[in-house]
Amino acid sequence: MNVAVLGAGSMGHGIAHVSALSGHSVIVRDVEQELVEDGLEQIEANLEGGIEREKITPAEKEDAIERLTGTVSLEAAVEDADLVIEAVPEQLEIKQDVFEEAEEFAPDNAIMATNTSSLSVTEIASVFEDPSRCIGLHFFNPAHIMPLVEIVVAEQTSEDTKEFADHYVESIKKTPTTVTDVPGFASSRLGAMFSLEAIRMAQEGVASIEDIDETMRLGYNLPMGPIELVDHTGIDVNVEVMEYLREELGERFKPPQLLKRKLRAGKLGRKTGEGFYVWEDGEIVGVSDAGDVAE
Repeated sequence: MNVAVLGAGSMGHGIAHVSALSGHSVIVRDVEQELVEDGLEQIEANLEGGIEREKITPAEKEDAIERLTGTVSLEAAVEDADLVIEAVPEQLEIKQDVFEEAEEFAPDNAIMATNTSSLSVTEIASVFEDPSRCIGLHFFNPAHIMPLVEIVVAEQTSEDTKEFADHYVESIKKTPTTVTDVPGFASSRLGAMFSLEAIRMAQEGVASIEDIDETMRLGYNLPMGPIELVDHTGIDVNVEVMEYLREELGERFKPPQLLKRKLRAGKLGRKTGEGFYVWEDGEIVGVSDAGDVAE
């Protein structure tokens, strides 16, 4: 199928990666050409990493790259799309504005999917003339590696749209789970509680950041600890999600002060080179000073 991915950042380029690798034609769109090019370069680098790990062949990489194009034109991105997936910042108004504009240019039968990790898909869908074709496709970071896609069914989502989403997720060799449209769905509510308690423990001096993460990795067989995951997804994104869940579900989701200090300092995690950890070339090389920013 023809897939339009709106947003070339960490989630967008990951979604484009798995879609192209699975045989779909993919257009990646962002608001600046430099962002588009950065996203496409990251896809190529990740595909090369797949070759090094013997997950894919050089021929599969080249085929995937041939299926990928980039643009800054929203109309060009969606005009022939069977599926439009937005991966723009986690703010309701931005997502709604992007979809309102995309609906003007996309085919009437195109499925419109949001990659939101916590916002109401029902509310996002409300801007569509035909909200029955809107659904949530919540990928996990890094999208080209993580095997799960959470399918979020809005109040307006039709059964045909749900079946289309199931088919797409299976086509990219991911495992779908289905949830109703409640705040935080299943994954973000559970994940937020892991991260919140881990950061509170670090803040209280219960254990070091490394030991908290190591406990969860080895004791619960997780691929990475909850604090490392916060750095991966972005401290700004995590604060936004937690504040939204706090508003919808109560004070148990209140972001810890340690997390908010990192946000104020602009230490947003892997994407800025420092969060709870210090990063170089996508790898942890040290631990940031937990008390480096005064209130």
